[in-house]
Amino acid sequence: MKTPSIDDLPSLRDRVSEAEWRTRVDLAAAYRLVALFGWDDLVFTHITARVPGADDQFLINPYGLLFEEITASSLVRVDLSGRKLDDTPSEINPAGFTIHSAIHAARHDAHCVLHTHSLNGIAVSAQKQGILPLSQQSIFVLGSLGYHDYEGVALREEEKPRLVRDLGDNTYLMLRNHGLLTVGPTVADAFLAMYLFETVCTIQVRALAGGGELVTVDPQIIRTSAQQARQVTRGQGAGALAWPGLLRRLDRRNPGYAR
Repeated sequence: MKTPSIDDLPSLRDRVSEAEWRTRVDLAAAYRLVALFGWDDLVFTHITARVPGADDQFLINPYGLLFEEITASSLVRVDLSGRKLDDTPSEINPAGFTIHSAIHAARHDAHCVLHTHSLNGIAVSAQKQGILPLSQQSIFVLGSLGYHDYEGVALREEEKPRLVRDLGDNTYLMLRNHGLLTVGPTVADAFLAMYLFETVCTIQVRALAGGGELVTVDPQIIRTSAQQARQVTRGQGAGALAWPGLLRRLDRRNPGYAR
């Protein structure tokens, strides 16, 4: 498989709707931010976003480009079966779309699905107790968390119903021995959820490594986490509040995604 140079790919800015272009820019930014935060796994794992106005069309990364190289125009439009819908030299990893297609098909509110293989995320996914209530951050994850047991590399169609069942209506899914997954109504929301998920896992790894007795959060506090989140973000959601600043950080450190 030959990966085309991003410099050789034509701009799609004037070939798609304004809504699709905005989604492409946000999705390309999310890929580069994942790399910037150190959660990427070379060219593996994926972030997908639903094409606005087309429930059965999605954007995914071209296979072979590093996350830090993704641009809005390089993203590939596919259907729920992972078939390319545009005439593009870029290929995708059909196996990588298995998890995403299952969730997009079942959760119409999940306009973005983000999956990582980060070191801290996989480390905690291998711990039998899963996420522990050790931090303020953890209460928000624990309030909307599912677990999915490892079944090997996600290649088989028959795994899809179990993925959907285990995610349920949650925002966070821990893939045992595999990694982390978040969903959101926007790219920004899915990214901010993953930021929180990754932070919780990092805190837990460090807390357990300390070797001392741990203090846990009262379950009653966890049960009110959604209400607390709405109060803290004034009903706007963390994505809407933090995303503009994250884009400014990206513009300073790795510009060029919006092309």
